[in-house]
Amino acid sequence: MKQDKPAASQRPARPIRPRTPQTHEVRIIGGLWKRTKLAVVEHPGLRPTPDRVRETLFNWLGQDLSGWRCIDAFAGTGVLGFEAASRGAKEVLLVEQDTGLVAQLKRVQTQLQASATQIVRGDGVAALKHLDPASMDAIFLDPPFDSVLFEAALQAAGRAVANGGFVYLEAPILWTDAQLAGAELHVHRHLKAGAVHAHLLKRLQASA
Repeated sequence: MKQDKPAASQRPARPIRPRTPQTHEVRIIGGLWKRTKLAVVEHPGLRPTPDRVRETLFNWLGQDLSGWRCIDAFAGTGVLGFEAASRGAKEVLLVEQDTGLVAQLKRVQTQLQASATQIVRGDGVAALKHLDPASMDAIFLDPPFDSVLFEAALQAAGRAVANGGFVYLEAPILWTDAQLAGAELHVHRHLKAGAVHAHLLKRLQASA
């Protein structure tokens, strides 16, 4: 005798498997660790700077950053900071607030034996404010796109960047010279790639 199938509500529920974090990779484009792939753990809001944008950025900055002092103030994957260290920067401070991302940054630091890098868990804007004035050759700013941190980060970066140094800003909109004037910065280079506006900023020169 054929038995009816149990109703869906009577069937034993399948056990729910815990969601395993997905990973992907980014690669370092140039320098000592050229072509090295770094694992990236999936994290809400995490957007590694695209290869094309990073390649353009370091074409703008120059391939050799020997002796530079840099800060990656919203490090995330850390790929901007590690790229700078790969190209010879003598000091690279990577600041990240999320505990899990900090742990991943330290794993990458160990993998690369990146002795020029220092990883700090903390607030990017606060870290910028604690820097000595005009002390950084390159400042990388890539805050979460939905945050309200842009203006404060730019103000602090404008104070911390050295004369002749650079501030890299990644944002969902184009920042104009008028908007940047309060931070004493101006747009030196700009690239739009998809939803990303990549800016290379410099300090305004004092009037003679």
